[in-house]
Amino acid sequence: MRQYLAILRKALAEGDDRADRTGVGTRAIFGETMRFDLADGFPAVTTKRLAFRSVVAELLWFLAGSSDVNELHALGVHIWDGNAFADYWRQRARFPGDAGRNYGQQWRDWIAPDGRHIDQLREVIRVIREQPASRRMVVSAWNPGEIDATSLPACHALFQFFVAGPRLSLMMYQRSCDLVLGVPFNVAEYALLLHLVAREVELEPREFIHVLADAHVYADHVDAAREQLEREPFPAPALWLDPELRGVDDAVARYREIVARAKRGEAPGPLLDGFARLQNYQHHPPIKAKMAV
Repeated sequence: MRQYLAILRKALAEGDDRADRTGVGTRAIFGETMRFDLADGFPAVTTKRLAFRSVVAELLWFLAGSSDVNELHALGVHIWDGNAFADYWRQRARFPGDAGRNYGQQWRDWIAPDGRHIDQLREVIRVIREQPASRRMVVSAWNPGEIDATSLPACHALFQFFVAGPRLSLMMYQRSCDLVLGVPFNVAEYALLLHLVAREVELEPREFIHVLADAHVYADHVDAAREQLEREPFPAPALWLDPELRGVDDAVARYREIVARAKRGEAPGPLLDGFARLQNYQHHPPIKAKMAV
């Protein structure tokens, strides 16, 4: 994750000080790229603790096509609360805890102009299998027709797969990149997605490429960013992904089971660990930072 730290350092040193939607203010740079070879380990940040269980929970929530943050609450995850319960969104929410037509609903249930419901992710997996040289293996969460139908328009807006021989790579474009809180989380989430899809199509996960558009440090995150930059990174951990999982459908079924068991009172942490966990994960202590809404 040294390239992440380099971008964080560059944003602090060279960024443009800007007003933003949240009113907090940011220091931003534009158009950065990170590349992670998954053969070198799992790209988890080590200069602070990564909340990997939350990474797993949110990815499964997306894959299930859910918008119900109450499911995340059952798993002890509250990262969507600031948006799903925001004053600006309450009147448009379809039910208490609705995050709107967000990532998962766009990935799994894009509504076409003619009313068809398109499962983008399932279609892309079909194309990977049948037409591996295709340049159309794209999933978009950015739907201009439904910007007002979500509590937070997609920050990580689209991703695309690429097959080279027996290897599968994934590139993700992120329009808005919170360098302190969001980006380390997003890197881990999409690396995990790559592992899972590669498992389903029986290819080797190769490289995750992360394109960062507006990459910014919020004004109240500057101290947290500087604290990270003072720390020496540890070696990358390894990912353990339940070998019984065959792909996305299994992941969604497991998610439903985990949520149901958690709602019956089981501790969600071990249930999420039974899906995926990091091995040999050395990290520095957590760094607190407030999410801008």
